Amino acid sequence: MPFLPIPAIDLMNGEVVRLVRGEADARTVYSDDPAEIARGFVRAGIGRIHVVDLDGAFGGTPANVSAIEAIRRAVDVEIEVGGGLRTAEDVEALLALGVDYAILGTSAVRERELLAGLVAKHGKKIIVGIDAKDGRVAVEGWVETSDLTQEDFARDLSALGVSTIIATDIATDGMMTGPNLQSLAAMADAAPLNVIASGGLRSVDDLRAVRSLGRANIIGAITGRAVYEGNLDLSEAVSACASATPRPRTL
Repeated sequence: MPFLPIPAIDLMNGEVVRLVRGEADARTVYSDDPAEIARGFVRAGIGRIHVVDLDGAFGGTPANVSAIEAIRRAVDVEIEVGGGLRTAEDVEALLALGVDYAILGTSAVRERELLAGLVAKHGKKIIVGIDAKDGRVAVEGWVETSDLTQEDFARDLSALGVSTIIATDIATDGMMTGPNLQSLAAMADAAPLNVIASGGLRSVDDLRAVRSLGRANIIGAITGRAVYEGNLDLSEAVSACASATPRPRTL
């Protein structure tokens, strides 16, 4: 499987924003046209876009459906969407829009029976986001932290049949400080799951650093603020990720 650079579109009130460490009060608005942002990503050669309904994540129910529909109509690449998916009906409605992957977070932690049923029905279309503070899984839009470790949660998810997780280190998200490579390697080693990295990416060199961990099950990395502020060129990222995998690094 090729390694994917995956740009993010985070939605609040229909606008494209970025938060710092998931804090709603620390946001920057980048655009009021999410569909045009998505078109720009595709023009750069991107094959998958990560979309987060932040209002849904904080409020517990999807809130930016019209913006997500507009993104889906605008581009023909893969789209993964999370934020506020707490019921089977929420997931079914999202997939009915033509979204390729539904990302569960809080509901995956608290409703294992729901998760198991969705995985049984939709298979690889269900992705679970593991958002961690100091190695502990966070829920409710990162407002609460559980007692569950990220590695134990990964093993639980594998046992339930989940195939892909998104591993987000909250401490680095939106901070432009580089990814937490040690935590990412630990997540990749915890269970036989595909892992998408998230948090802290600031340049193409950071994408190369993630690849150089040498874990074949790390299949991509999400980037947000670095793209919007011009620190990471998506065309360059696509070319870099298509090249030969660098030699594994020692942590």
